Amino acid sequence: MAQTGSPAADLFDAPPADGPPTIAEEAAAEVESLRSELRRHNRLYYVEARPEIPDREYDRLMRRLIDLEEAHPELASADSPSQRVGGEPIEGFVTVEHRTPMLSVENVYDEQGLSEWDARVRKRLREQAAADAKAAGAEPAGGEAPPEPEVTYLLEYKIDGVALALIYERGALARAVTRGDGARGDDVTHNARTLGGVPLRLDASPDDVPEECEVRGEAYIRNSDFAKLRAARQAAGDEVYANPRNLTAGSLKLLDPSLCAQRRLRFLGHGTGYVSGGDAAAFGTHGAFLDRLRAWGIAPTPQVRTATDMPGLVAAIGEMVEAVPELDFEVDGIVVKVDSHAQRATLGLRSKSPRWAVAFKWEKWEAETTLTDVTFQVGKTGRVTPVAALEPVEIAGTTVSRASLHNRDEIERLDLRIGDRVVMEKAGKIIPHVVRVEMEARTGDETPIRFPADCPVCGHMLVREEGGVDFRCPNERCPGRLRGSIKYFASRKAMDVDGLGEKLIDALLTSGLVTSLPDLYRLKDRREELLALERMGETSVDNLLAGIEKSKSQPLWRLLTSLNIRHVGNTVSRALANEFGTLDEIMKHDADSLAATEEIGGVIAASLAAWFADPANRATVEEFRALGLNLGSEAEKKPKAEADGPLGGKSVVVTGTLNRFKRDEIEELIRQHGGKASSSVSKRTDYLVAGARAGSKLAKAEKAGVPVLTEEQFAALVGLPAAEPVAGETGEDG
Repeated sequence: MAQTGSPAADLFDAPPADGPPTIAEEAAAEVESLRSELRRHNRLYYVEARPEIPDREYDRLMRRLIDLEEAHPELASADSPSQRVGGEPIEGFVTVEHRTPMLSVENVYDEQGLSEWDARVRKRLREQAAADAKAAGAEPAGGEAPPEPEVTYLLEYKIDGVALALIYERGALARAVTRGDGARGDDVTHNARTLGGVPLRLDASPDDVPEECEVRGEAYIRNSDFAKLRAARQAAGDEVYANPRNLTAGSLKLLDPSLCAQRRLRFLGHGTGYVSGGDAAAFGTHGAFLDRLRAWGIAPTPQVRTATDMPGLVAAIGEMVEAVPELDFEVDGIVVKVDSHAQRATLGLRSKSPRWAVAFKWEKWEAETTLTDVTFQVGKTGRVTPVAALEPVEIAGTTVSRASLHNRDEIERLDLRIGDRVVMEKAGKIIPHVVRVEMEARTGDETPIRFPADCPVCGHMLVREEGGVDFRCPNERCPGRLRGSIKYFASRKAMDVDGLGEKLIDALLTSGLVTSLPDLYRLKDRREELLALERMGETSVDNLLAGIEKSKSQPLWRLLTSLNIRHVGNTVSRALANEFGTLDEIMKHDADSLAATEEIGGVIAASLAAWFADPANRATVEEFRALGLNLGSEAEKKPKAEADGPLGGKSVVVTGTLNRFKRDEIEELIRQHGGKASSSVSKRTDYLVAGARAGSKLAKAEKAGVPVLTEEQFAALVGLPAAEPVAGETGEDG
């Protein structure tokens, strides 16, 4: 449809002041109302991930809008939501030159490479600060070194899609161009208009957006949508798509946008190109830019994290890598970016990549094996996970015989069948997973995988998460959920109960000795029944009961972590314990007041409030209280170290086999006494605490002149009394 040159309201003569509206005016009003409503639902669905209406109702509203626009061609508008469904086919592609090149990003594959990049960033910023100070006549006295620059990094998933640049002129989508060779790409505007997360007009007035703004990001297809498309093609006897990225690339090069619209592609924004006046720094920081994208109605990359130093980077990357299997899109790394646009300008560009960004990637190892069976596990939240049983195969030095298949959509996406020859991949620290089926190896004897409709443990009907890919057992008393809860409760990241492994948990549940988490603390009264269990002798029972008793005194943050509250892990639990001190104090607050706590957002606060509002959960807390568990104290509230503490501002690295402390205990002591528990040795390391069999970190520290402490010297430094060594744990050295 052609766009008119004036607003729809100007197309009609004004009615008599006291007369009824004309049919044309009623149509114009309804069209504007429908457009506004559909734009709002697009934003809720693609940007905020909280749809309010089902797809059928959305389709009904869209059909009504299209009917009105066809009946009143004078109301046509290029930025109408109806234009997302695809227009007329084009004859061919036009090559467009990028006003600023779309550069690639330098790759690193390990912590050392990341540390070296961080050091280069800080060195260049430090040198520039020194040059600026000299030019201003404010050089440090006595030849002092310039202060260490403060740098904030943003970490984003590197989405394995197709790079795309969207050019908005006064808020309206004017052009979309593929990356191409970095200097020029293809104009795919006709197809980009169909992408979810790409508004045809930014959600702002023309005066509140740049004259011209280029938003760069990735076009992609969700794994769940890819699985449905692949299954449909297979059912029709058509050739199936190889992978989501290839489908995305092929879809953007279709001449008919209505076909592209059927592929359900999406867009996530992650950067800027040309901005009117060339001043991308007007946004201040990259975080502010991502917030602006969201406000405009463009979906930004999700689950962004921040860090200010190497330990923070390593921790954030570890968390993001661990969460990769839960994502509904493919990623091939994590991009680390300097947040400040002013610092980016100082760092500048190389010929092919910016100095202010790096992509952390993981080495990939592959091996081929046979899928022999699929079982279904029930986790602590009721989530049902399919698990592949495999002919044992060695990948990167590890023998793999089982692997998670994540969810039903993943099985459909891969078109997995029992008996298939499959390719397994182990990438960096990510657990091994199935990446593809060797279709040409099929014999016809393979068996389809049937995802259960009922819980494989308790038989309760499974429910699918609204808008999600997971199926869950809603039965709060499901033994499978209890097993997962106990396993998590006893884990090192939670209550750290020595002696409580998976086989013993199964035995306790099968025997009926444990039917709830509090029952663990009643086992001391059932010693004889414990001794009757298989492989449980006097020593094993003593160790188990001692581990359970010791866990009673764990700090509040560990108990909070162990309660299995959705979105509440170690970091959130520490913040809650620091802020409120006791579990009773936390339970007094509603979602709004909890959300005001540092590290706690609205989603987490709502989850906390809902959990504590459940009478069954409250009853569990009261049982823990009666059984003598630590529910916190005023002493646990805000244990912030003094700046002049013995480790105030110091960076401390721990390595080797420890005898007196556990690894998490010594790192907590470092934090309590004002220091930072770092993971790698650098020129900024103040102390290395070395246990037995310390390896490369000790050698690096000695070479750099970093003071090396024994455990006892560390204890004396922080004011702990001398103690006899106790059984500890082996720490990993890098």
